[in-house]
Amino acid sequence: MPTQLSVNLNKIALIRNSRGRDYPSVLHFARLALENGAAGVTIHPRPDQRHARNADALALAALVRDFPGTELNIEGYPSRDFLDVVLQARPAQCTLVPDEPGQLTSDHGWNIRERLDFLKPVVAELNAAGIRVSLFVDPDVEQIALAPQTGAARVELYTEEYAVRHGEGSHAQVLDAYVAAGKAAHQVGLGLNAGHDLNLQNLGDFLQAVPGVDEVSIGHALVVESLESGFANVVRQYVAICHAAR
Repeated sequence: MPTQLSVNLNKIALIRNSRGRDYPSVLHFARLALENGAAGVTIHPRPDQRHARNADALALAALVRDFPGTELNIEGYPSRDFLDVVLQARPAQCTLVPDEPGQLTSDHGWNIRERLDFLKPVVAELNAAGIRVSLFVDPDVEQIALAPQTGAARVELYTEEYAVRHGEGSHAQVLDAYVAAGKAAHQVGLGLNAGHDLNLQNLGDFLQAVPGVDEVSIGHALVVESLESGFANVVRQYVAICHAAR
């Protein structure tokens, strides 16, 4: 089965929130993603609701039902408030990340060895609701080997180091760690996801090197690339309207 794309909509939500009304609409862009082949959509509501909001989770859960075979993935730190939203929305997947409340973006994976007792009841609660759980992890074989003890079904490899190195042309130096991490996940029966700073330039090389990636979650780069691909065309359309009005 090919790797599935889940489109992270947080940046769409961030732009929406800056103007105080529903434009751009997160639901509209979710529909566009699903209509154009994405296998799912992702949001990561944070405590300050600065981009994706809790209400988005419920609205997207309803939208995904209109596209059979697609999935909603909700990411976040498993606070009680977050878990209550996830349990209400009932996404196909919940990706647990070890973010601090005010963190700008995710920048490390779980230390499963230290947080095992914390994670086990959280994962059990989500599993009992029929929600698949993925743990955000560094490409660390020892940590991944412990992940099944939490009850999680998948891990998501944190790919920022690979992406940065790819931009510098030195990604070959770190790929072995990701390949080993992927193999370790499969050896203990875990599904494998990946995400963070993957883009059109580096995604193909990653998937060629790391076999068996079930899903990639991409948002920030996808939105930037969409601006780059479409910005000039939209400017030309505006100029044409202005000139036609003379």
